[in-house]
Amino acid sequence: MTNIDKLIKIIISPLVDYPNDINISHNETERFNEYHIQLNSEDVGRIIGKQGHVIQTIRTIVYSVPVGDQKKTRLIVDDDK
Repeated sequence: MTNIDKLIKIIISPLVDYPNDINISHNETERFNEYHIQLNSEDVGRIIGKQGHVIQTIRTIVYSVPVGDQKKTRLIVDDDK
């Protein structure tokens, strides 16, 4: 688990009802380091928040972490819709 994975899990765990269901996967593309978050379906709304304010705040924190390469970080919440 990378430091970004740990950071995401530390931020999200207290916000959800099912912290054991948090799964973070990492995918690297040419331009991005993508982190996909899979949650219990009941917790997706909690992480997104009203008008996306919660996920936007989480993204601001995660995006502010310096990474060694020139790729940008992308945080994606996977929902089952």
